[in-house]
Amino acid sequence: MKAKLLELRHTIGEKFLLGFLYLAITWVFIAITFAIFMSSLEILGKTEMTRNIVNWIEWRIDGTFKNSPENIWYDADKQVTIESVTNEVKIGKMAGNRKLEFGVKNILEEYLQDKGYNLSSSAPNKVSVQIIFLDVLTTKKNISVFHSGEEEVVIRLRGILKSEGKKDKVVIVEESSSEISMSTLIIGEGGGFNQTSLSNALKKGCDKLITKLFEEK
Repeated sequence: MKAKLLELRHTIGEKFLLGFLYLAITWVFIAITFAIFMSSLEILGKTEMTRNIVNWIEWRIDGTFKNSPENIWYDADKQVTIESVTNEVKIGKMAGNRKLEFGVKNILEEYLQDKGYNLSSSAPNKVSVQIIFLDVLTTKKNISVFHSGEEEVVIRLRGILKSEGKKDKVVIVEESSSEISMSTLIIGEGGGFNQTSLSNALKKGCDKLITKLFEEK
């Protein structure tokens, strides 16, 4: 019995080796044939046809073009577009501020790319975001979980994720910030908002929203 098992394993090993050799030989044959074919086109002066063939191959196997559905590296779950960002804040200095929409969209796109998603207008996954609250809240002792007498920028975002045209998930997140850090994002038009706290609140809110929308994808 043991001898039969050894013989069977030896036979399987031989067949596997032969299969690998046949595959390697076939691949080399195809490569040589293709090289001869492309050289013939160059000799015949058909440079445009040569260029088209090379572009066709690169478009399908080069990871640079992975946003195209025809590319072998294309991953539909990683293709996203920010369909819209709307400012629905009703009161305060940021009500109707279009710069706020633009700033939030830029931050959302940055976080998507940081998390490995590709931005494409033809992506099957579309995200719509509504800014539903943004204001400065002054908290006092025994009234809030925040430090007494501290002013915090609070933002509330609603995100809607659609996949293949169907609503997949709706998420509402809220973040706040009063911390001090370097920032270059300036959206306000003066008065009422600490720009550093505003920037931090926006970034934290966008990061949390993207994480929750795509945490199970």
